[in-house]
This record gives sequence, C-alpha cells and structure tokens, in this order.
Amino acid sequence: MNRIEQTVLDKLDFDGLLQALDRLVQIPSLDGSPEERAVQEETAVLMQSLGLGVETWEIDFAELQAHPAYTAEVTRTSGLGVVGSYGRGNGPTLILNGHTDVVPAGELDRWHFPPWRATYNPADGNVYGRGALDMKGGLCCALFAVKAIIDAGVQLKGRVLVQAVIGEEDGGAGTLAAVLQAPAPGADAAIIMEPTELMIAPAQAGAYNFRITIPGKAAHGAMRFEGVDPLEKFLLVYQSILDLEKFRNQDAAHPLFGSYPVPYPICVGKIQGGVWASTVAETLTFEGRYGVKIGEDPAAAKKQLAEWVETAVQSDPWLRENPPIIEWWGAQFDPAEIAVEHEIVGKTAVSFQQITGQPPKIQGMPYGADMRLLVNVGGIPTIMFGPGDVRKAHQPDEHVPLAHLKTCTQTLTLTILRFCQVQEQ
Repeated sequence: MNRIEQTVLDKLDFDGLLQALDRLVQIPSLDGSPEERAVQEETAVLMQSLGLGVETWEIDFAELQAHPAYTAEVTRTSGLGVVGSYGRGNGPTLILNGHTDVVPAGELDRWHFPPWRATYNPADGNVYGRGALDMKGGLCCALFAVKAIIDAGVQLKGRVLVQAVIGEEDGGAGTLAAVLQAPAPGADAAIIMEPTELMIAPAQAGAYNFRITIPGKAAHGAMRFEGVDPLEKFLLVYQSILDLEKFRNQDAAHPLFGSYPVPYPICVGKIQGGVWASTVAETLTFEGRYGVKIGEDPAAAKKQLAEWVETAVQSDPWLRENPPIIEWWGAQFDPAEIAVEHEIVGKTAVSFQQITGQPPKIQGMPYGADMRLLVNVGGIPTIMFGPGDVRKAHQPDEHVPLAHLKTCTQTLTLTILRFCQVQEQ
C-alpha cells in the first residue's frame, strides 16, 4: 500500500459505522411497508452527513412494472431511489449497491437480542439485529469506505456511486429502478455487498418462485375415504420434485459452484390447504423457490419442473383427471456471471489480500440477488462481496461478525481508490 492508501485506511471510523448501522436497523423496513421509504430517507440523510453528494427520486412504478425484468411479491405504488456520489467523474465509475429492505423478524421470543437494534455482543464479536447482516451492514461498509476517502481529503479521478435500493428481497424493484432511472449511465463496474463470507462472487445462481395447487375432494372427516385428500397427492408430487432436484444437481459442474453439495436447491417453504379440521381439504397449495443454473434458459428450466410434476400426475388416477396447476409468481431471479478475469475481480482480490494477508476465495453464490439486474439489464460487470454468512440471514438472531464489517470496509476502501483512481494533487 502507498502512503495515500494508508492515510485513508487510518481515517476509517468503525464506531461511527456501528452507530449508523444501529440507526438503519432500528427502522423495520419490511418490503412494501411505510418504513421502506423511511429507511431510504434516513440513508439519504446519513449519506449527506458523511459528505457524499446525494440524489433522490420517486420511482415510477407504473413505468417500472412494464419492464420485462420487473418482478415483485408485494404491491408498491411509490418508492424512493437514493444514490450517494463522490468523485470528479472523468475516470472510471464504480457502483456500490446495497438494499435497505428486510424480511420480517418472525417470532420475537426466539430472539436473544432485540431484532430492531444493532447490538454488538463482545462475547462472540457479532453484531445482532434484523438487517445487520442482510444487508444494512454491507451498505454501511460502503458508506464508511467513501467517508474515509472524503475525510482524508483524497480526490478521485473517477466516481464512486453508493446505491441504496428497496425491494431486493421480493424481486429487485429498487435496483431495476436504479439501473433504468438513476444518474449512473456508463458505470464501469459494480460491487454488491451481499453476505458472501468475504468471498468474491463473480456469479450468482438464479431462483424462481413457483406455486402449485393440487385439487382434492371434500368430505366429512368421519367419511374421509369418500373424499380425496390433496395432502396424499402432494406427497407424490413433492417426491417427484425431490427427484428433480437430485437430477438437476448431479451434473452441476460450474467451477464456481463445486463446493456446494446442492448448488441449485428446490425448496418448498409454504404449504396451506383446507378450511375445517373435520373436513377433507378441497385443495392444497404449496410455494417454493426453484434454483436455476448459470447459463440456463429460463423457459427450459421451468418446463423441466412441469415435466417432473407430470411424472407424478401420470402415476395417479385422480391427478390424471385433476391435474395440479403450476404458477410462476413473485421474485424471478435470473442467474448472472462475469469473467473471473475481469478487472473488478482482480482489484478486489488484491485489496483483500493486502488487508488480510490471505488470498480471497472466489466462488459463486447459490442465492438470487440483484447482481442479475446490473449485469443482464444494465450491462455493468458486477461482483458480490460482503460481510457475514447468508446462512445466518432470514432467521432469529441474525448477525454479522464485527471483524467482517471491518475487513469489508477496508477492502472496499482500497478497491475504490484503485478502481476510480486517485487524482494527483
């Protein structure tokens, strides 16, 4: 590292980062809630206080919904886009993208720490709270990396843009709006600070939401054999889906996904049916997510699910006469990837190694994310790199290691300086 880089790193304010993270975590910014706007407004205020130039705009959802890449699970009629910026803009432009929406906290009695506070626990070195990991922590890393550059008085030849976006958890509306509407055309690269365990991810798998409805036949519970229980038929269909998952993953030979036992999972997360305890249910509906391979054609992937469901249908006389209905709904995360040799991969990798003394691990992420919108729609080479383990997200006691927050912030700082280039004084 040169003198300027070391000076900037010395300016990093980790106490301030934790305070800012707490400010954001305290806002329960669930998808589609009023707090989704409130957290964006708070983020804009935070950006301004840190010295970034700030631009906000109203997202035109009527226009956005007409775009073929638009997907969502909740209905929105309004939303706020926020981007912070620093630099002259004559050199390379780097986007740092982070979402401010979070999933529900769930059953509060399962939490050992308050879900709507960022609580540092010195006993294990983790920061707890809903969104601390996924991904307000990563967003704060980006903001405080830029703050250190500003505080050190370093001018950039290029520009760094910090996009704070809504709607990632339910389909990516905020990033799609940022790609289409924000004042960031022609960006040269992007980093999304999703929790990657500090691995560099030049690829993300796809994930499509599906819903399957299985017909039954109602009957009084005392005469249940005169009805048709859709739960029994579900078991046939579900076994076929498990067989499909095994089939789809047996040849998943992509080199960035080789360490996962099941790189493209199919998960059934919701089952409901029936209206009365002593009545055979008339229908059963179940919903899940369908893992999609890198480079796989979306239509072909969806067709394969239909074919394997049809295998179960043909094995059962009732289902042959009363076939299940398959719907694709809500979030539809296409897969995306860039070349491992791309400049943003290399510069981030070198920066990480100089901070930690260890070479980074380069690996694809098995979850859907906004990377696909920046790459596939915006044409912007993008990686994911962020603190914490996604396995700790979407559950009680969500947390991110403080050490990861520090390493991520330091790595981003060097990457910004090197990618956007320092303006000679």
